[in-house]
Amino acid sequence: MDKRKEEIADWLKQKLRLSQVTLRPASSDASFRRYFRFQYHGKTAIVMDAPPQHEDCKSFIAIAKAMGKLNLNVPEVQLVDLKRGYLLLSDLGSVQYLERLNEQSAKKLYADALTALQRLQLNGTQKNLLLPDYDTTLLQQEMELFRTWFISQELDYPLSPEDNHILDEAFFLLAESALAQPKVWVHRDYHSRNLMLTENNNPGILDFQDAVYGPVTYDLVSLLRDAYIAWPRAQVESWMADYYLLIKDTLLGDEVDVTLFKKWFDWMGVQRHLKIMGIFSRLNIRDGKAGYLGDIPRTFCYVTEVTSAYSELAELNRFLHQRIKPLLS
Repeated sequence: MDKRKEEIADWLKQKLRLSQVTLRPASSDASFRRYFRFQYHGKTAIVMDAPPQHEDCKSFIAIAKAMGKLNLNVPEVQLVDLKRGYLLLSDLGSVQYLERLNEQSAKKLYADALTALQRLQLNGTQKNLLLPDYDTTLLQQEMELFRTWFISQELDYPLSPEDNHILDEAFFLLAESALAQPKVWVHRDYHSRNLMLTENNNPGILDFQDAVYGPVTYDLVSLLRDAYIAWPRAQVESWMADYYLLIKDTLLGDEVDVTLFKKWFDWMGVQRHLKIMGIFSRLNIRDGKAGYLGDIPRTFCYVTEVTSAYSELAELNRFLHQRIKPLLS
């Protein structure tokens, strides 16, 4: 028996004065949250079930309100029960970007996503909403997931002192690069599974409750070097360069040329993808969600491709090729 699901149905009946509520699974994600869709008065809505001992609904509500004011297409919060962790949200539909992205659709879909990202970065400031800083501690904690969960636990590889030194040095360089960038609002999971295809004000944007104030390239690399879908390097770099021109005058200034921006973008991707491999491993080991393991090879390839292009990351590249890659085959 699903007690929380029954409680949600009773809550909706009471609040919306309905005699019957039928909840259908809408989606699930990598957290403890889950979502149900239901129909009433000729329309559909979404209920978020976010157990309060694991999830913070307050941040979701605050950020949804702030992003909505920027004319971003985020769910409208319609009803709230913070004590039990229930939210009634407007429905942005059921079609993820990932389902519709292909060579023909990519240009339009990414143009829409980059326009929305530009709006977020240009208009979201600390004066609008006090988000946590994406600081050294958080950046390092994220990369440690790679060492702890992916290497040591998922692969069961015993790291030597030399291995740990290589990782320590790389983590330091990647964090320094991230901290050198102009700061903007960072969605933190701006990718094809959190962007919904909508008729108006495309895309619909989900899963923003962990937003932070940090590096300008973070969401861009989340989108263009997506853990769930890959594009040719030349295409990715073309989109990256186009976005650089969009924000150059307002966010970067003359001192940041496209070469530096590309380095920031590349290195930010390495930081993010190390984290992602750790998270995917943790989801498998701790939470029994093995489905994400299939996306690790794509993510690993992003890291090895980028680290091969920068002499400063050569030791990390050698470590990945010599020690880790054989364990993935």
